[in-house]
Amino acid sequence: MAEETAASEAAFSLQNISITEDPKYDYQYEEVLVDDDSSLQDDDEDLSKALQTVQEQTEDAQILDFQPLLTSGKSISEIPQALDDYFCNFLVRLGMSRTLDCFQTEWYELIERGAVAAADAGLVPDVYTRNQQLETEIMSLKKDLESCKRSVTKTEEALLKMQKERDFHRMHHKRVVQEKNRLISDMKRLKAHYASYEPVLKQLSEKYQNSLTQKMLTSLERDKAMGQVTGLQAALEGLESGYTKQISETKGHDCTRKKEFEGPTQKALREARQQKFLVVASSSCDAGEDEEKMGKRDLKDSEFPDDAEGTPSFETAKECTQPLKSGDYQLSKILKVHDFAVCCLAIHPRKTIVLTGGDDRLWKTWGFPDGNILLTGEGHTDWLSGCCFRPSGTQLVTSSGDTTVRIWDLSRRGCILTLRGHSRAVRGCSWHSCGDFVASASSDGTSKIWDVNSERCRYTLRGHEGSVNSIEFLPFSSTALTSSADKTLSLWDVRT
Repeated sequence: MAEETAASEAAFSLQNISITEDPKYDYQYEEVLVDDDSSLQDDDEDLSKALQTVQEQTEDAQILDFQPLLTSGKSISEIPQALDDYFCNFLVRLGMSRTLDCFQTEWYELIERGAVAAADAGLVPDVYTRNQQLETEIMSLKKDLESCKRSVTKTEEALLKMQKERDFHRMHHKRVVQEKNRLISDMKRLKAHYASYEPVLKQLSEKYQNSLTQKMLTSLERDKAMGQVTGLQAALEGLESGYTKQISETKGHDCTRKKEFEGPTQKALREARQQKFLVVASSSCDAGEDEEKMGKRDLKDSEFPDDAEGTPSFETAKECTQPLKSGDYQLSKILKVHDFAVCCLAIHPRKTIVLTGGDDRLWKTWGFPDGNILLTGEGHTDWLSGCCFRPSGTQLVTSSGDTTVRIWDLSRRGCILTLRGHSRAVRGCSWHSCGDFVASASSDGTSKIWDVNSERCRYTLRGHEGSVNSIEFLPFSSTALTSSADKTLSLWDVRT
């Protein structure tokens, strides 16, 4: 190592040479001043501009004076690295730990013995240090290059993925646009198709209205013809049976005629109604049950009154000479009567009281038209389907989906009678004008006539094929009218 150092030092030598000036080039060098570009012009004689120019010249002079001080500083020089440190660093960088241990052991033993001085090792030439720095920089650049390659690879993969997603979404967008255009064309076609339905529907509606009008006129003419035929048949039978009593001419409705006078035609009509028209309804009653009950009459059983000629209340009613038009009716008040749907209502026969029943299982009486609650009744376990006042106005009857019919006394403010016999929900109820009988209609296809005095069912009317939805007594008669889900109406003589 010492020999290599000596050889390297012997290869270089220093020589002091003085350079003399050539006498033939006797030239005097002078300092070149900076051109005064900011000197005042002839036309610039402003005081402020002059002061600014002087200040700029002063600053330039200070900069020129300070420049030699900046250039006169010594440059920073790097201290060369010792040869043993360089060799140790070389072994550490290569990972030769065992060689490093052997070198350090032998090196420091020689130093301790005095065989080798530390100063004799010398310093590593600057070129080796520079090579080491360059190698370190190369390694760092290689690491950066590998990192950049990995980043570029990831970026390429992400770009490829985004391109695939872009192509997928672009294809999906094109498909959606095609479907939208197809739906728009279908909607336009359907609009054009259904636009042609409006005149056809309008024409069919007009035909339907004309058919209804013709049907109504035809039914009126048929009823009129049947009445004439029935009257002629009755008159013919009266003539054949030897009646000689003259039939007086009557005008107006039958209810305006006097009860004492009954001609042969009226008598024949009454007999025909009793024998022919009401026999069909009476024959459909439960014969076994009714005969058994009629055979065992109760002392409390009520008797059905005879049919009255007309309605007595019509005789005192005044005829309306000018019928009201639809525009004459106006909404005056809306009453919130129940929490749920209102199913039925009835008007008191003598007072301004309204009775209502609803799905909330309650019946209520209201003062009319102020809407004040007078009474509230509860007792049914299901929705109320019908309600009706007694002709005297002291009691009322209600029917419910719990298959019962209840009679309530307004003075006692409670239920006084519960009638049970239907197997399904009771759909309606009605009170006879005499006040002794109550009729009920049920979903089981039957109707029942109840005697209020004996508190029992007098007759069960069977004949409908579906649910019986409502039942009403004809005023001042023993005839009941029922409507059913089988699209029929039936007249019943409740006395047979």
